[in-house]
Amino acid sequence: MALKATIYKADLAISDMDRGYYASHNLTMAQHPSETLERMMLRLAVFALHADERLAFSKGISADDEPDLWRKNYGDEVEQWIELGEPDEKRLRQVCGRAEAVWIYSYGGRAADIWWDGMAGKASRFDHLNIMSVAPDTLTELTTLCQRNMQLTATIQDGALWLSSEQGSVTVTPQRLYGGGER
Repeated sequence: MALKATIYKADLAISDMDRGYYASHNLTMAQHPSETLERMMLRLAVFALHADERLAFSKGISADDEPDLWRKNYGDEVEQWIELGEPDEKRLRQVCGRAEAVWIYSYGGRAADIWWDGMAGKASRFDHLNIMSVAPDTLTELTTLCQRNMQLTATIQDGALWLSSEQGSVTVTPQRLYGGGER
């Protein structure tokens, strides 16, 4: 018998001072059986950082041809492709050809550092690519906010995200490894 996804709901109130974006989003997220709680909460934090009316969770980890999040235009073309992890060069080439803007959020600690050492020289080949790194300690802190039904407030200023709930507050400050694109 196959394991089923665990469903989480989040009411997310966003105040993004960097972009002048202020909105509330009622999100439903499926945690794939092979996905860690840390990775799922990072998806939520990344959603807050890039929030838009058309930004959506995709099938993500359970679909090889989709990112974790994407924003499509009304013609169903991918404007923004957001992926978590450390994709290989072939994958980067494919996704950079499919989207106007590509964001990679690396989060694997030492493994992510090794990946970046091998990818740093190759990244300049890709237009509209942005690579960010999130510290492992931040992932651990994000899990303290996790509940099946979450009420979260996200405040973004100077590239830093403060995510808070009744359980506490976590600061997420991704480090830019490559690129300079707007969220």
